[in-house]
Amino acid sequence: MLDAIWDSVRRVRERAPLVHNITNYVVMNNTANALLAIGASPAMVHAAEEVEDFVGISSALVVNIGTLSPPWVAAMHLAVRKANAAGIPWVLDPVGVGATGYRTEVAGELGALRPTVVRANASEVMALAGAATGPTRGVDSTASTNDGLEPAHRLARATGGVVAMTGVTDYVTDGTHTHAINNGHAMMARVTGLGCSVSALVGAFLAVEKDALLAAVSALTVFGVAGEIAAARAAGPGSLQMQLLDVLHNLDRADLDKHARVN
Repeated sequence: MLDAIWDSVRRVRERAPLVHNITNYVVMNNTANALLAIGASPAMVHAAEEVEDFVGISSALVVNIGTLSPPWVAAMHLAVRKANAAGIPWVLDPVGVGATGYRTEVAGELGALRPTVVRANASEVMALAGAATGPTRGVDSTASTNDGLEPAHRLARATGGVVAMTGVTDYVTDGTHTHAINNGHAMMARVTGLGCSVSALVGAFLAVEKDALLAAVSALTVFGVAGEIAAARAAGPGSLQMQLLDVLHNLDRADLDKHARVN
């Protein structure tokens, strides 16, 4: 597994794939910098008038519903339909699904368009899969990934794609095969947008790896290892952001061999 993950990292760095992001205001800078640090090329393109053209020149699309507005929703639909028609892989990050009716409706519509990978926390996976989640706390998960594992299997089977569910233990499943990743650090939850950044990295790995399950495992493992190393060097959330970018940029095979806990 580590050989395949490292080969994916190498190919991202060699090819610098263009990853088209329709993402939220809060995380654009974080997301773009994370993609640059791993070796990919980010683009934040949202206007309905150009998203279809931009998808056509991109290697992957990432759709993140964090800050919704009707014009952006229209652009998301156009971009996703173009990606599907062109055979371009795409990632859905259904931020906060279940928190409001509008957000849940939009996420459900996009989920029905068969994303290559859904990257979400446990509460989001459960809401998208139609499972009871209990009280919501906006974009934060109130459920563990163990609670979300069976809904993740159902969601993967329903979409025909992969579900990458992040938490204390990350799970990646295609509904039949499941991998667990035990990397990362609690301090990562104190920095906004890191979940959105890992969704973007999933897009980067999908751009170079046809096996969506492996691409998602690779992205979550690499990001978790980088976060773990960065947290050990950081004094707090502020320096964690800086350290995380540096570690993603400098990550080598020895780091992966030493830290990765994936099965």
